[in-house]
Amino acid sequence: MTIVLTVSTTMSKGQNMVFSVTPIYALAVALVYLILWFRVTTLRSSLKQSIGDGGNPELLLRVRQHGNCAEWFSFVLILMILAEGMGAPALYLHISGVLLLVGRIAHPFGLKTDNSGHFLRYVGNGTNILASLNAMVCLAVNLVGLWA
Repeated sequence: MTIVLTVSTTMSKGQNMVFSVTPIYALAVALVYLILWFRVTTLRSSLKQSIGDGGNPELLLRVRQHGNCAEWFSFVLILMILAEGMGAPALYLHISGVLLLVGRIAHPFGLKTDNSGHFLRYVGNGTNILASLNAMVCLAVNLVGLWA
């Protein structure tokens, strides 16, 4: 079975599509991701724990902070790059990007083993849900051709 995807653009043959908004947020969130990765790696090294969390609650917490970042940022960035590629206005892409970045910065501080209702956890999840919904609306509007 072969699936063919055809993208209709107004670009001339030989031109490349340029993404100017999404890469800004990809870079910023990648920095957050690497900081979270570094926190996991340094604790793993000090505990001599190569795989898993070894029952250490602090390591489990850091693994989940890092994993949650990976799960959300990849999802939102995929939506954003699709929306940007389809011609969504930069303002809406910046809205999703800022919400994503705020969420990815706030969430690790709110993800606590002893407090599932921490305010920053809600900020992190809430802003990322809003970022996703905004990008999804951009995609939907493009799919039905409402952008002028």
